[in-house]
Amino acid sequence: MARLNKWGAGLAAMVVAGAAAGWVMTAPHPLPELSTSEHSADLENGRNTFLISGCASCHAEKGAKAEAKLVLEGGQRFETEFGTFIAPNISTDPVAGIGNWNETDFVNAVLRGISPDGDHYYPAFPYGSYARMEMRDVRDLWAYMQTLPASSRANEPQEIGFPFSIRRGIGVWKMLYLGTEWRTQLTEDATEDLKRGRYLVEGPGHCGECHTPRDAVGGLDPARWLAGAPNPDGDGQIPNITPAGKSVADWAEIDIVEYLTSGFTPDYDTAGGSMVSVIDNTAQLPESDRKAIAAYLKAIPAVSSD
Repeated sequence: MARLNKWGAGLAAMVVAGAAAGWVMTAPHPLPELSTSEHSADLENGRNTFLISGCASCHAEKGAKAEAKLVLEGGQRFETEFGTFIAPNISTDPVAGIGNWNETDFVNAVLRGISPDGDHYYPAFPYGSYARMEMRDVRDLWAYMQTLPASSRANEPQEIGFPFSIRRGIGVWKMLYLGTEWRTQLTEDATEDLKRGRYLVEGPGHCGECHTPRDAVGGLDPARWLAGAPNPDGDGQIPNITPAGKSVADWAEIDIVEYLTSGFTPDYDTAGGSMVSVIDNTAQLPESDRKAIAAYLKAIPAVSSD
């Protein structure tokens, strides 16, 4: 009996130690406090980062146009197999929005997926891609967003059931999927245009979040990068945009640039669904950025949709 008691006590100690280790490993790991004297904000770059990052596409009122897209009141609903995520108010309102945040709070949210209270954000917020963003772009984005209007629209709770409602579990997801390595390796003689295109697509543009298939727990499948995926907005399929994709295989770089500018395909079809908002954003970027995106999409490996 004494031997059994010792065995039971040892097992209990192992369980407690394992739980403690898991608690530590899944804890949020924020960045240290930033020094405001180290950065001089570039509002034009901040606006361009705002556009390519698609902030208004999720956080403005659905269907908002022109100046209304700058009111980041939240409220859009995104239904997934894990539950329904509701975009929060990220306007400058100090109560309903993020007006009481500081710059470090914002940077930790974007690059690490961590709230000012130290909680993990759900990866429906695409920080899995934003993690590749350059610090200066995130800081310029923060400065630009300080110039946008406030909204007092109250946030709604996320409609997420057990076990996904346990946010600490997102720490495990981050251990598996959150990284800053590039999805596509470039050759040493890659042009600056191609490097810029990779940055825009894989980082702030977060194109893979919709165009890449996911596994059972929501992680992107790197072997099928940009090869198309089920439409997160409902029926249908998000297209394959690698050189093997049926919709873009025969497009030249100039065709991709035109599509990102006007929404017209070489066959004079037009963009639909969520791409309408994306193109509204990319059309306002410098043409050099649209050309860089096109160069990248034509250079990446061709991946079959099958």
